[in-house]
Amino acid sequence: MATLGIIGAGAIGTRLARQAIAAGIDVVLANSRGPETLTDIVARLGARAATPEEAARAGDWMVVSIPLGAYQQLPAAALAGKVVLDTSNYYATRDGHIPALDAGEITTSELVQRHLAGAKLVKAFNNISDHHIPALARPAGAADRSALPIAGDDPQAKATAAALISRLGFDTVDAGPLSESWRFEPETDAYTLPYCADPDALWAAWKQLTEALRTGTPPQMPAPDPGTPLTANQLRKLIAGTPRKLTADRLIA
Repeated sequence: MATLGIIGAGAIGTRLARQAIAAGIDVVLANSRGPETLTDIVARLGARAATPEEAARAGDWMVVSIPLGAYQQLPAAALAGKVVLDTSNYYATRDGHIPALDAGEITTSELVQRHLAGAKLVKAFNNISDHHIPALARPAGAADRSALPIAGDDPQAKATAAALISRLGFDTVDAGPLSESWRFEPETDAYTLPYCADPDALWAAWKQLTEALRTGTPPQMPAPDPGTPLTANQLRKLIAGTPRKLTADRLIA
């Protein structure tokens, strides 16, 4: 049985773990706090808990789904030679300001790739809300199957990632090398909203969250959106036409 190693046990990581297990893939899950803190999660999922190094060595594929500010904690040596799906997004208010990202001199995944110099990085699963992963996943060939963008510098790694993502329930659109992965980073045209049944409600929730962060008041979390399919052709047009959103241009920075 093929194994998916996942470093990061947050919303995206655990959703992908559940999808992988349903697809007949063995899952090894790790976080920064140690496998003993994952007992309840892995019991619910049917996964195995491990350290990041152990997950990296066990995985036929890898997913890293951690806050960008912690990327230097990823086990570079253990991930060497692996195809690594990177779900990271940059939020300076959470990750601290990174001048090269603020200026658009580099993309988030190029930054992570520099640390994981021996790995083959593919940007994926960063532009969809976690609850839309199970809501929109469909079998291959389904008329209402959604597509996700990917980007990477190694063609074979992208093909491998696309095959895994297909098993998890989605088609893929190749957005180009890592230098073009900004096309589906936060608040670009392909980011989150196109998968929403009610994108206006989510946009209003983002504004409310921004105000809550500014004033220090508790945010009101919206009900999960049920999602709507986004075809590969629709996604391709969004990727091609989107303007770049640098930190200073974004509502939530």
